[in-house]
Amino acid sequence: MIGPAERDTLHIASYNLRYAKTGVAPGNPDYWPEREPVLARWLQIERPTILGVQEALYSQVGAVARALPPSYRWVGMGREGGSRGEFCAIFYAAARLDLVGFDHLWLSDTPDAIGSRSWGNEVPRMVTEAHFRDRTTGIEFAVLNTHLDNHDDNSREQSARAIVERIRTQHSDVPVIVTGDFNAPAGDSPSFDILTEGAGLRDTWVAASRRVTAEYGTRPDYTRPVQGGPRIDWVLASDRVEVLTAAIDPFTSEGRAASDHLPVQALVRLR
Repeated sequence: MIGPAERDTLHIASYNLRYAKTGVAPGNPDYWPEREPVLARWLQIERPTILGVQEALYSQVGAVARALPPSYRWVGMGREGGSRGEFCAIFYAAARLDLVGFDHLWLSDTPDAIGSRSWGNEVPRMVTEAHFRDRTTGIEFAVLNTHLDNHDDNSREQSARAIVERIRTQHSDVPVIVTGDFNAPAGDSPSFDILTEGAGLRDTWVAASRRVTAEYGTRPDYTRPVQGGPRIDWVLASDRVEVLTAAIDPFTSEGRAASDHLPVQALVRLR
């Protein structure tokens, strides 16, 4: 819906890929081998400058890497360490962006402990963080990609506070973009309020000068997207990020969707 970025703009996308579940039969909407070509087609059309994915198993990270142009790179780690568990990987156009540094932290009382859990989350939750320099403008900026807990309100709220603190202590001097599946509706959840009020982040869907799709709920679960449904996948940005265009893309190919979620997109310009 947005396509490759031009000139000094950046195309940011967030996409929960729905993990490749075993035991799913061909023909089922959730069958990964039939979803993968749809994802590849979307990536070839859109080519986001930065893509934050959630729920991707290591094999799915490889599928994304193969579908994007060879100049793309990625950073990430499985939430259980190494290649184990789901990834919150960040893909980026290395022909445009220099990777200055990256890190991983777990959303727990011990953020440096791989696979650690706290606050009521049933599985490890984490943040992948990357610091980039844009070769076109010379501006440095930070991207944080995450997937908050889907069961526990307290976990989501504590996780949001941890992300706010990370931004405050590590990235206060650069533009910041946060992508993720937050498992809570934008504009109507404590975790959203914590991130927007505590870190000064803005919902790019609301801040955009132009929207090129309807405001779909972002998890249609392989059914027809519903206008006005909960937007649980967000792209957030600090006030040093100008938001030009936003989209929630209901892309399908031959009647198939790539995921039970929709990709969320923003075309931005750094200040």
